[in-house]
Amino acid sequence: MTRVVAIQPALQIGDVEGNLARVTDLVRAAAREHSPEAIFLPEAMTSPNAYDRRMRSVARPLLGAPLQTLRGLAREYGCLVGGGFIAVRGGDTRGTYALCEPDGAIHLHDKDQPSFWENNYYAGGSDDGVAPTSLGPIGLANGFEWGRVRTAKRLLGRVQLLAGGMHFPSFPTWALTRPWFITRDEHFLEQYCRETPPRMARMLGVPAVHPSHVGPFVMETPLVPGLSWPSRMLGETTICDADGVVLQRMSYGDGEGYVAADVDLVDPVPRDPIPDVFWNATFPVSVHLVWYAGNAHGVAKYKLMKRLGRHSWEPGPDLPQHTPASEAP
Repeated sequence: MTRVVAIQPALQIGDVEGNLARVTDLVRAAAREHSPEAIFLPEAMTSPNAYDRRMRSVARPLLGAPLQTLRGLAREYGCLVGGGFIAVRGGDTRGTYALCEPDGAIHLHDKDQPSFWENNYYAGGSDDGVAPTSLGPIGLANGFEWGRVRTAKRLLGRVQLLAGGMHFPSFPTWALTRPWFITRDEHFLEQYCRETPPRMARMLGVPAVHPSHVGPFVMETPLVPGLSWPSRMLGETTICDADGVVLQRMSYGDGEGYVAADVDLVDPVPRDPIPDVFWNATFPVSVHLVWYAGNAHGVAKYKLMKRLGRHSWEPGPDLPQHTPASEAP
């Protein structure tokens, strides 16, 4: 059995240094309490993925403070430690998840496709998300990669654990749209968050560790200058076994914290077939509308700002998908 920890943080938009300090405290507390073999933070551990001018300064060099924080914690507690952040990788920024080993080895995965307004701040990646770790092969997935069938297809039969992290924002709480967005549709999002990790676990036939953000936030509204978007990150941090049985879970009401469970890392035995669709579950129409509009707006703006030299970051050094300890900087 392998003991794993999933951390559910409540972080602040744009406060990279403060958020790194907060997740460091959570990792240390979880490591002291549970002595795990692996600890997983969600994607976007340096800042919630929001549409906000504060996000313009969130990207960090790949070899900078976020990665060094994860590497230091892995060395300090003798376990794998993973977390995601917007990283400068060569001439682009990516939604990168870094899984660091106690000996200094580094495994990286870039989200294949940013979601909604995330497209304003980073580009998609192309790696397979398989990390050959000292514990065995681990599949890494960021955000809505957990909900896309192609994620399961690329990891099928190749991993013994699915991990990574989620940042799932809800609808704005505007009074005018509350009957539609909140009263009618938000419970679909909560159900989706709750059921996605077990669904992916059954399709891959492996345990899943799904850390997620939690807490209220206020961001700007894409395409509507001056209109705020008050909402919340839904939580639903989950650890489940290969049958999709939930071993530990944190809901929105549980707030910030962490959970631990023991899982079997053995050869995968899929329980459910992988459907031949794009999403592995249905969404309300409102989510699809935000998906298409947000993607189109964000992709165009990212490319335009790059062409005009308006991004706050500069191109920087990169690493391969897997860097052994002997070659790690």
